[in-house]
Amino acid sequence: MKLDLLAIAAHPDDAELTCGGTLARAVRQGHRAGILDLVAGETGTSGSAATRLREAARAARALGVHVRENAGLRDAHLHNSDDARQEVVAWIRRFRPRTVILPFPVGRHPDHRVASELGRDACYLAGLARYDAPGRAWRPHKILYALAYREDPVKPTFVVDISSSFAAKMRAIHCFKSQFDGAASAGEIFPTGQPLYALIETQCAHYGSLIRARYGEPFFTHETVEVGDVVEMTVQSM
Repeated sequence: MKLDLLAIAAHPDDAELTCGGTLARAVRQGHRAGILDLVAGETGTSGSAATRLREAARAARALGVHVRENAGLRDAHLHNSDDARQEVVAWIRRFRPRTVILPFPVGRHPDHRVASELGRDACYLAGLARYDAPGRAWRPHKILYALAYREDPVKPTFVVDISSSFAAKMRAIHCFKSQFDGAASAGEIFPTGQPLYALIETQCAHYGSLIRARYGEPFFTHETVEVGDVVEMTVQSM
């Protein structure tokens, strides 16, 4: 199944938190979108791997993505190893995405940091015709890093308006009851005294405000973004 957009995340629920609205919006725009979770979350404090996989399947339906797979790597033991690279390369070659969303390279959870490095390396290696992994060579055109919930002084390269898909994002997040019901923090989201669901809305509203929209999700790219028509640029300056 060839995809236009693939989110590669460490754990089930990571994609929903960081780019769920963008995935749902892409589907509504007619793109083929999918999620590759690298681990099943078997070492997590709450729930179990089996529970989280069931929740992930329900969340995928809530977002409307066309496919969701799990690479079966070890939770809390994720490494950018040759074996892991070969596994992720095989999935990239299978899905042949044009655009890949990765976690931001900095994070307090080791799996998040490794997933970012592993995903980036696999995107490059997948394009080497002689690299020893299943499938035909394929290199994605664009890599985006999800910036949601970052406290670092990193200015987003751009923000996606998810006002029309925010409800789908929240429905997907609510599917992970074992992780989020009654929670005040998760992953890179630090507690503020609000329930987690309210905190997610606050964060998305903040990023939306940066582009004069109700809700948004922020992204970073290393390369400079091209603008084709400066007259038609959105987001009012003053």
